[in-house]
Amino acid sequence: MISPAPSHTPRQPAARRTCPDTVHPVTFTLLPAVDVAAGQAVRLVQGEAGTETMYGSPLDAALAWQRDGAEWVHLVDLDAAFGRGTNRELLAEVVGRLDVKVELSGGIRDDESLAAALATGCSRVNLGTAALEDPVWCAKVVAEHGDAVAVGLDVRITEQGHRLAARGWTSDGGDLWEVLTRLDADGCARYVVTDVGKDGTLRGPNLDLLRAVCARTEAPVIASGGVSSIADLQALAELAPAGLEGSIVGKALYAGAFTLPDALAAVR
Repeated sequence: MISPAPSHTPRQPAARRTCPDTVHPVTFTLLPAVDVAAGQAVRLVQGEAGTETMYGSPLDAALAWQRDGAEWVHLVDLDAAFGRGTNRELLAEVVGRLDVKVELSGGIRDDESLAAALATGCSRVNLGTAALEDPVWCAKVVAEHGDAVAVGLDVRITEQGHRLAARGWTSDGGDLWEVLTRLDADGCARYVVTDVGKDGTLRGPNLDLLRAVCARTEAPVIASGGVSSIADLQALAELAPAGLEGSIVGKALYAGAFTLPDALAAVR
């Protein structure tokens, strides 16, 4: 289990990122995804239930990414995210069998589900709906667990602006920029940013959205959604100096658009 990090003074939101006087080497991390529904590894299109493509055993998928050189795996309980059940025991087994770091996501919305997620031995949990619907609880969790907590910002770009999606992307979670300002003030350590319209489509990542988020926060950002090629990953890696720490990669790997070793080599 991850020990709680010491409480810290909330960081004030930054208007934009500035270049440091001393340049340090920048790394870019790839997190192959294993999304789990009904005990199977699946991929969705634009996060919509009913669009699943099945890919077999989640454990086999995660072990394959580990063998191919992944340092992180992004493991998601889609049933918990949609509020239609849980794959908790299976995900705990997967985490326990891996030697690499795991970011665990899906349905972590209260003390009980958070404790269960951390008890798997995962390196980081990803909060989604709870960060939007229960700001007080989210602030407490961020203060207690620090870098072991990331917040997922799942974005729909509409005529009304940049809106966040909640509850398995089935409801509106508020304005992206207002929520980002609040989370920054609470000291959020990291964000996972998804353009919902790009997710699972193999149409390329939303570089403009990622640049805009990186410019608004000092916290590192992980990209998610739309990656279709090695060129997409290289374009994302070029944003590392601006604060883009890495990218989740899902459907492109499962569809065979490129191999994980080739992707890792391209961004190393």
